[in-house]
Amino acid sequence: MLKCDGNFYNYNLMAKVYNWFQERLEIQAIADDISSKYVPPHVNIFYCLGGITFVCFLVQVATGFAMTFYYRPSVADAFSSVEYMMTQVNFGWLIRSIHRWSASMMVLMMILHVFRVYLTGGFKKPRELTWVTGVILASVTVSFGVTGYSLPWDQVGYWACKIVTGVPEAIPVVGPLLVEVLRGGVGVGQATLTRFYSAHTFVLPLLTAVFMLAHFLMIRKQGISGPL
Repeated sequence: MLKCDGNFYNYNLMAKVYNWFQERLEIQAIADDISSKYVPPHVNIFYCLGGITFVCFLVQVATGFAMTFYYRPSVADAFSSVEYMMTQVNFGWLIRSIHRWSASMMVLMMILHVFRVYLTGGFKKPRELTWVTGVILASVTVSFGVTGYSLPWDQVGYWACKIVTGVPEAIPVVGPLLVEVLRGGVGVGQATLTRFYSAHTFVLPLLTAVFMLAHFLMIRKQGISGPL
């Protein structure tokens, strides 16, 4: 009898919570709109590559946020802070490994997603803007990889940073200026690491969130593209 009373109390509490949100946000209408969205019969696993990329991004955000508590964006301390995270912090090795492998998975899924959209003609009218935002997101994803690869500031990260930031120097007239903007000076050093850390943890996630929202809203509006 007491168990039944407890279940009734929990049900009554949940009903009150539901009614509170329903009166203010009309969540039932939102749920009905989502659940009633038509899914074409030609949709298969290859149409889920964008969603998998999004899940990888969420994993990146969660594990990256956890690592910010221990990482120090300093030329003198960056490598030792990563080493400390891998060897001394509880499950630090696991969090960083998940971050690293989900980053690789995100890039792979993004590439496959772009190919799937292109091969099925998903970039054609009226989805041109959806394609444009997708290409921008692909560029941002690559930028995530470049900046994140350099953050441990080991030999591999240092030289990767030096080579990547040196590429724009080949551009006529503005090349040297772009290199200085990217590096924070003529050479690679503390200013470069600070720029890469800021881009990796703030600028690029913000851009990703904005363009993902636009991307999803357009997909929601236009629906899933047809088969090849």
